[in-house]
Amino acid sequence: LQHGTMKSSQLLTLGLPLDLNQVSAADLDLLPGIGPTLASRIIEYRQKNGDFRSLEDLLSVEGVGEKTLQKISKFVNILKQRY
Repeated sequence: LQHGTMKSSQLLTLGLPLDLNQVSAADLDLLPGIGPTLASRIIEYRQKNGDFRSLEDLLSVEGVGEKTLQKISKFVNILKQRY
């Protein structure tokens, strides 16, 4: 499923999840419970450790707990992984 050039804010408005392995820090900042600091940490984690393989991988990011994961899980998913 390709969303082409749609902006993240448009995808969220349509109820379509963002690909956790493609989004920018600014995109993550749109999500509930994620501010600029946490968004940056998520991007840093992805850069150091490679693509997320599951949403539960977010729990390895400092500042992301079960509650935050629950809040954002309907807004993000893993669409593709780069190997």
